[in-house]
Amino acid sequence: MPLEIEFSKHSLLKIDILKSHGIEITKEKIEEIIKTPDKIELGYKERLIAQKVIDEIHVLRVVYESSSEKIYVVTVYPGRRLRYEKD
Repeated sequence: MPLEIEFSKHSLLKIDILKSHGIEITKEKIEEIIKTPDKIELGYKERLIAQKVIDEIHVLRVVYESSSEKIYVVTVYPGRRLRYEKD
């Protein structure tokens, strides 16, 4: 059974802010990024950061916490591929 994905108030606010700047991100897109990321990193407080390319210049990064019961989306933000695709 797939884990429930819960969105923080902050992450929902970020979706609205991005929309007001012309970046249309849906909850379904965020769920897809968590399930099939291009890259995953360990972040602050052991949170996971899933990343996926969204256009030629940008990636979308999803910061979340994962437990055996659910996935909790903390925040989402776009970033420049040049910054986040370095290895």
